[in-house]
Amino acid sequence: MQKRNDIDFEYFRKKLEEEKTLLIEELKTVGRINPDNPDDWEAKPEKLDVAADPNETADAYEAYGENAGILNELEIRFNNVKKALQKIEGGSYGFCEVSGEPIESDRLEANPAAATCKKHME
Repeated sequence: MQKRNDIDFEYFRKKLEEEKTLLIEELKTVGRINPDNPDDWEAKPEKLDVAADPNETADAYEAYGENAGILNELEIRFNNVKKALQKIEGGSYGFCEVSGEPIESDRLEANPAAATCKKHME
């Protein structure tokens, strides 16, 4: 049974919404929404000129790979923030997904999208 978690949901909702907005802006710098799946982001492909210098082509592929790595990390964080916002709506925000115990307030302050208590951190 979950214990009552006395946290300020509106405070954390605001923090999460602000982070979500920032993440969307960061995601746009390295990616775009997948036209086939609006819940997915994909790295922006670099414009390739097949007649270009081989070094320029190599640089374009390298930039794409870097964008894909950055995008992956941002998308994970973005999805965690969205999940935390859904938990606020559903009333389960602030409880550890492993133990069901309340997540420590200092952990939520440091990471409002935290899904586990300190004991069960990944």
